[in-house]
Amino acid sequence: MPVDPIQLTADLIKCPSVTPVEGGALQLLDKLLSDAGFKTWRVDRGDTPNLYARWGARGANRSFGFNGHTDVVPVGDEAAWTHDPFGAEVVDGIMYGRGATDMKSGVAAFAAAAVDFVRDTPPDGAVILAITGDEEGPSTDGTIAILDWMAEQGETMTACLVGEPTCPDTMGEMIKVGRRGSLTTHFTVTGKQGHSAYPHRALNPLPAMARLMDRLASHALDQGSDHFDPSTLAVVTIDTGNPATNVIPAVCKSSVNIRFNDLHTSDGIISWMQSEVDAVIADFGVRIDMSTRVSGESFLTPPGELSDLVAAAVEAETGISPELSTTGGTSDARFVKNHCPVVEFGLVGKTMHQVDESVPVEQITQLKSVYTRILRDYFS
Repeated sequence: MPVDPIQLTADLIKCPSVTPVEGGALQLLDKLLSDAGFKTWRVDRGDTPNLYARWGARGANRSFGFNGHTDVVPVGDEAAWTHDPFGAEVVDGIMYGRGATDMKSGVAAFAAAAVDFVRDTPPDGAVILAITGDEEGPSTDGTIAILDWMAEQGETMTACLVGEPTCPDTMGEMIKVGRRGSLTTHFTVTGKQGHSAYPHRALNPLPAMARLMDRLASHALDQGSDHFDPSTLAVVTIDTGNPATNVIPAVCKSSVNIRFNDLHTSDGIISWMQSEVDAVIADFGVRIDMSTRVSGESFLTPPGELSDLVAAAVEAETGISPELSTTGGTSDARFVKNHCPVVEFGLVGKTMHQVDESVPVEQITQLKSVYTRILRDYFS
């Protein structure tokens, strides 16, 4: 009997798997896949739960993989929800719950498609599911841990689809073939505290910080590339923690977030920021400390065989020819791209992370059909 992706989505939503809690979601999928003949492994690392499942032989000549996550962001103000965030209630064809869009419906759709496909038409190759419980969190022991384990065990995917929501407004309108890189840098400018009436006896860090932030924010990183929009830099905070108007503070802190395209590497951007820091130090005589966390490098899966395969399946099932895009934030595709070619396709993501997150149930069924067609065409 075919796996109902709507019921599976509901069952997953009822698992309170707020990062890093497993909440029963991976256990549910483990049983479903094991019962269907998949070999499964829990690839937990640290406090992060992960699941790897394979139907077919290790090292098969052709192996198609799906990647996704069962962890969800916190509910927030539960009183603001009009439906139980872990109730999976369906009202007028809409299912409500945390993770309904991001991305328990996507996981349910590709798990259901994979199970039915190997039962009905066992392929000459392997079907792989790599599912993490840490995509919404630090992402250090989630998909990365699965890929590390795969390398140790000789497990391989020849192509992979990440089931994140990719469509802005209409089901089928967008496939992601790349992502911008992302990094966040924190600056601490240290001067000398003093009385605001005697500024010559202090070294005010605020003018130096203002100059630095202006230099960074006023600089155009690029004008965009063939597949990417222009890179962006956002100043996200400037803070002294100083409540007194008659005190020049000793320290000022700030942070910037940069989303960069394939014209840059994180090392190149960090080097540019350091040169701006050095210029401000020379002008103001303050000390500036800089620390950076890189969330991921920019990457592109060049349009070709994999994107054509997915686009053809999307158009066949939705009637829409999808745009190939690199917009949006980061996803675990940034890790998978080091292993094999990867693209992303999933539902409309308008309600993800919101109060009353929801998904039209017909889209879940449609998504399963897209994934089933992708598997059928890939192995045909």
